[in-house]
Amino acid sequence: MTLYHRLDGPEDAPPLVFSNSIGTTLELWDLQMPAITPSFRVLRYDQLGHGRSDVPPGPYTVERLARELLALLDELEIERFSFCGLSLGGTVGMWLGAYASERLDRLVLAGTSAYFGPPERWIERAELVRAEGTEPIADATMGRWFTGAFAGTAPFREMLVGTPREGYAACCDALRDWDFRAALGGIYAPTLVLVGGEDPATPPAAAEAIADGIPGAGFTILGGAAHLLNVEQPDAFNEELLAHLAGAEGVRDVYHRGMEVRREVLGDEHVDRAIEGTTPFTADFQALITKYAWGEIWARPGLDRKTRSCMTLTALVALGRDHEIAMHVRAALRNGLTPDEIKEVLLQAAVYCGVPAANSAFAIAKQVLEEEGEA
Repeated sequence: MTLYHRLDGPEDAPPLVFSNSIGTTLELWDLQMPAITPSFRVLRYDQLGHGRSDVPPGPYTVERLARELLALLDELEIERFSFCGLSLGGTVGMWLGAYASERLDRLVLAGTSAYFGPPERWIERAELVRAEGTEPIADATMGRWFTGAFAGTAPFREMLVGTPREGYAACCDALRDWDFRAALGGIYAPTLVLVGGEDPATPPAAAEAIADGIPGAGFTILGGAAHLLNVEQPDAFNEELLAHLAGAEGVRDVYHRGMEVRREVLGDEHVDRAIEGTTPFTADFQALITKYAWGEIWARPGLDRKTRSCMTLTALVALGRDHEIAMHVRAALRNGLTPDEIKEVLLQAAVYCGVPAANSAFAIAKQVLEEEGEA
């Protein structure tokens, strides 16, 4: 295993993963343990390049950090989990929310950002740390991590100074390249965004932008805290965290239900492509489709999915929407229709929608069935 980790809490409790900020170790979450472990099986770990984890040469990417965590979870045989990440850990959470959504129950993003600003400052910081270590940046970092009134900075300064040079710098490289603003709309796990009211590193405006970009996300500012809000305001942080996690097994809202149905009907590959292609201009339209087409109509219990596929294919033939027919032929197969049943739908459509329209649909369906090995 490349990631040093620790498990606490009852073995049969729902899993919760805590993910650290840059320059800290799993002890960042010590003040959460007494409140959280009675109800959750908690996995804490040192980020790649940090603490007692392996330190491969950089640069790292957020995707790599997330995949290292998924590999650890696979080894521990943890399939589904809730996730709470702070700062760099929050970027890992955002990536998981968009690209490993089938494994997430609930998501908490604390003191983080979908974009950490121009890359120059991360380039300069990485160069300095690779040359001289983290000591030269320690005092300024404490000023970002905590308010002036906080007296307990010493152990966190020690964590930072003890961070391996290459690990810290390689994570600076990951933050240098991080820009997830256009992908936030693809996160459908129920999400809470938390931020310290006096956080200069990821200020409330950056956290609010995340909440605005993730459909249905909650947003809370904790007063009297800077960047490491879970340390300065542990009681308030724990209360917000537990309140959000309490619904991990509950009924999800329309958007979240819609994204689940959309993936079940169209497949992860298609939905992932749609999410990757989402821009700020198209994000609201994608959310509308997910909520109303998939979360409201396709999720209704009155018709089974085979019947809904038959109706959808017929409507697409009637309207001549050839670019949608291939997608819904694949969906029909996923929904349990056989090639012969799809043929019957198109034959019926030829009578009521017109032979030319059905002719085009047959050609498209034939190609899809051949590609799927169903011809």
